Amino acid sequence: MGNPAKAKRGIPSKVEDFNAWYPFIVEAADLVDKRYPIKGMDVWRPYGWKAMRQIDSLTHKEMDRTGHEEVNFPLLIPEDLLEKENALVARLKRAREEGVDPDELRVEEDEAGFKKEVYWVKHAGENELDVPMFLRPTSETAMYTMFPLWIRSHKDLPLKVYQMVNTFRYETKQTRSFIRVREIHFFEAHTAHATEEDATEQIQQDLEIVDKIMNILCLPIIKAKRPIWDTFPGAHYTIGIDAIMPNGRTLQVASCHHYQDQWAKAFDITYENLDAKQQHVHQTTYGMSERLLGAVVGMHGDDSGLIMPPAIAPWQVVICPMIRKNSDVDTVAISHDVADTLRNAGLRVHVDSRDLHPGQKYYDWEIKGVPLRLDIGPRDVAEGNAFATKRTGGKEPLSIESIVSEANRCLDDVADVLRARSIQHMDDVIQPLPAFVEIDGVWSMQGEIEDGHIYEFAFAGTDAHSEIIERATGLTFLGDATDEFEVPQPCHMTGIETTRRVLLAKTY
Repeated sequence: MGNPAKAKRGIPSKVEDFNAWYPFIVEAADLVDKRYPIKGMDVWRPYGWKAMRQIDSLTHKEMDRTGHEEVNFPLLIPEDLLEKENALVARLKRAREEGVDPDELRVEEDEAGFKKEVYWVKHAGENELDVPMFLRPTSETAMYTMFPLWIRSHKDLPLKVYQMVNTFRYETKQTRSFIRVREIHFFEAHTAHATEEDATEQIQQDLEIVDKIMNILCLPIIKAKRPIWDTFPGAHYTIGIDAIMPNGRTLQVASCHHYQDQWAKAFDITYENLDAKQQHVHQTTYGMSERLLGAVVGMHGDDSGLIMPPAIAPWQVVICPMIRKNSDVDTVAISHDVADTLRNAGLRVHVDSRDLHPGQKYYDWEIKGVPLRLDIGPRDVAEGNAFATKRTGGKEPLSIESIVSEANRCLDDVADVLRARSIQHMDDVIQPLPAFVEIDGVWSMQGEIEDGHIYEFAFAGTDAHSEIIERATGLTFLGDATDEFEVPQPCHMTGIETTRRVLLAKTY
């Protein structure tokens, strides 16, 4: 049951009504304001933007560490590049459907790419543009127009670049802050390599980066190689990274694509190899978006508001001086001294010296999910302490003398609790798929699909089997988990032994 005191504040119960809780918290915690006059384009408020920038800084750090360089491409892309992409994507899609080598197919027009979901710019002032332009939905076509100018020989490889920009997609479904928006805060890394093996190694590195970042965000995730029918048609394969939300649905927060040399052939990206011959490069992309913040909000919050993982909390510590009239102890000055000490140690700290009832301050910082609150009153000062409240639960006095190590210990505790909750949630949510039985050519499922669960099973069957499973369960194939079964299991449909671990879920 939700806490009645919380309900009085108007916060819906997260357990009982996640779909009402989520949009309420996003606005009540001052992350975004949805009242901008264009649907699906929210205004980032300072607190939300600060949280997003902290997530971005984790990504910048990883990009630096792995030798990627930051670029910034124009927002507008000319229409003819979209047509080039559509032709490539359509050809690859047809090749996949017909089971032939894409190089054997000639180019045919097909609406296979982003055409239906881009925003168009057709006028400049009063002049109609000769070549219409569109706002980038992602940047393959823009970047790959430039790659041939930058890559000449094997010495120019690998080329590893990334950018953090806004991308635009005309989203027709119901919009939801961070999860489904029309203007997306987006990270994309694009790489070009001499060989397919080098590109495959890059994907492995991307997945290691994902693990690092998700661990810092304390998020439970699934990494799965998407089934053929859910692979981006321009990719050889796609690995989707899905966060598990509290209601058991999955939210794709990142993806890695291995392109082989298909885009290189379409955009003529070649290099001179050691034998002085021209050879096409092999490419990869790795993308993440503001959905990461949506997953943090959804996964870690509770009926009192957000709980920010310490690594990305806009304020890791908030200090509330207890202001007593006629007291000869200047708790505000002491609070600022403590804040400076913590800031010098690299923490993000805010002193809340507003002339408000302490209960109101506590409520504000609780709803914003600040990991650690320190109260400093005259009695605390006399005892040489600050009184700590952790957002995940637990109160204790901390010695002001050793406040840096004490505060860091408390923040580590908060992160550990969030990680433990995430692992527990993942264990609770992932269940074995009920058995399927075939009698006289008709398949039936022996059991019920419960709401709020993700199902795993061993699978070595056909696309026809996949279709039977999807239809019977009403769930979506996430694909082959990157961590397989340790010992071979009999396939759910054929009985053939396999280590392939396939996952099914309801997705956002």
